[in-house]
Amino acid sequence: MQLALQIITLIGSVAMLMYGLKVMSESLQKMAGSRLSNVLGTMTTNRFTGVLTGAFITAAVQSSTATSVMTVSFVSAGILSLTQAISVIMGAHIGTTFTAWIMVLGGGSYDLRLVIYTMIVLAVALIYTKKNATLGDLFIGLSLLLLGLTTLKINATEMHLDQMEPVRNFFVTTSSWGYGSYFLYLLIGTVLTFSVQSSAAIMAITMTLCSSHVLPMDMGIALILGENLGTTITANVAALSASTMARRAALAHFVSNLFGVIWVLCLLRPFVELICRIWGVDFTPGVPGDISPDKSNAILATFHTGFNVTNTFLLIGFIPWIEKLVTALLPSNPEQKDKESQLKFISGGLMSTSELSILQAWKEVHVFAVRTQRMVGMIHDLYHEEDGVQFTKIFSRIEKYEGICDRMEYEIAQYLNHVADGRLSEQSKREVHKMLRIVSELESVGDANYNLARYIRHKHEDRIRYTDYQNKNVEKMMSLTAEAEEKMVLALEQVKISDEEFIEMTDKENEINNFRDELKLQNMQHITDKEYDYSVGVSYMDIILELEKLGDYIINVEEAVYEHKHDK
Repeated sequence: MQLALQIITLIGSVAMLMYGLKVMSESLQKMAGSRLSNVLGTMTTNRFTGVLTGAFITAAVQSSTATSVMTVSFVSAGILSLTQAISVIMGAHIGTTFTAWIMVLGGGSYDLRLVIYTMIVLAVALIYTKKNATLGDLFIGLSLLLLGLTTLKINATEMHLDQMEPVRNFFVTTSSWGYGSYFLYLLIGTVLTFSVQSSAAIMAITMTLCSSHVLPMDMGIALILGENLGTTITANVAALSASTMARRAALAHFVSNLFGVIWVLCLLRPFVELICRIWGVDFTPGVPGDISPDKSNAILATFHTGFNVTNTFLLIGFIPWIEKLVTALLPSNPEQKDKESQLKFISGGLMSTSELSILQAWKEVHVFAVRTQRMVGMIHDLYHEEDGVQFTKIFSRIEKYEGICDRMEYEIAQYLNHVADGRLSEQSKREVHKMLRIVSELESVGDANYNLARYIRHKHEDRIRYTDYQNKNVEKMMSLTAEAEEKMVLALEQVKISDEEFIEMTDKENEINNFRDELKLQNMQHITDKEYDYSVGVSYMDIILELEKLGDYIINVEEAVYEHKHDK
């Protein structure tokens, strides 16, 4: 019974550690907000700044996955090159080692329970008073992480793993095969990390086993190498259904870590001996050392940091070669080219935390709006085109864009529904609802443009000729809707509208409505006065009325953005 309780406690403490890290990462990402994207987009001018950027962002948000998903989306959008993306991902390897040093603090000989419970009380006060609730989430996540580590340490001590004969026999036997043991523990670390989807959890278990004098230090380091490899396999599996660029970035992640594992295995014993000397510890291969938990954990964390830093600086000069390798291994698929051109920021297939995913979705919504704006320009060209062949080409492009808009609405909405399944604040839930409304209205903008193209094609095929006065009015209405569309795209790029801007947009919508009403009355009068045929008047008003509908959809988008701004 006692053993069963200890095993359950062991599993529970690891689960608490993993959940605490997740909560802490989410809260840090909420606090950082769009600044993460700004840093990523502006601080990757070369390979060295890319590495520093990746390390900084990963250390700041405690999630290499968050860094990877942003990097992949920026590559898909053309903001970063694959070379820059590889450098950022290498930097993320360095940034993620910061987590190990947090574990050194929580898994050593220090009793942090007083600090942990104090943080929990403070966190609950912040959350329930709704003042700095995100900071409260950060304290909750950090306290759960440290509590999980502390519980894991205490439980391992009470279990006396070093005195359990089956456990000792297993580790003694599997540690006596020389380099074969290293390959075994490398494989175990890879499989465990891939299975639990958390390198931090396996790192914590490795620290516990080494500090309990059960697992030899060099075998623990082999486990850490497996953790580094396992987390890259997770990324590659997640990217299987993603774009070619996303899969290339994930493969570059794997290739760089695989290279590191190979050279470290060749020099493992000298490397471990060097780190042990730094901490004043004698090293004997394959034998658990009588080392204090503080030094044991520090040696593992030092190796983790030293390995990733050294490997990054060994490979930084070969990034272009890595890019060529992954490009050759994953060539572009012509059949996927059109699909890849649709989604830019959320096509990576690597879901980060829900809060960060909302930021990515806003960028994708802006791309959607830019596509509908291009359709407005095509409509203008189609209206004035006289050549039959060129007319057909423009119409086909509009038809293609309408299909793309339909697919984008579906894929963005599907993505947002997946995000909504995550752990969201009430404000974030409202934000998702607003985005769903916006993508629906943007799809209607695409439909309105396609309807306009059909009316213009009908006019072209039936050889209907408008008067100069009618052409002038259509041109003016197109100009008004184009101005409104331009303001809508700008609002979605900034994800905000000022009071003055919204009043200006509302005035533009009223101007469009009033002009439509005026033209309807004039049209009936001109038909009555025989200035043109009834069929010409019907065709003319079809275009005018559809342009007015287009204005309605645009103002609906602007209203949703304005409401979102005032929800904050």
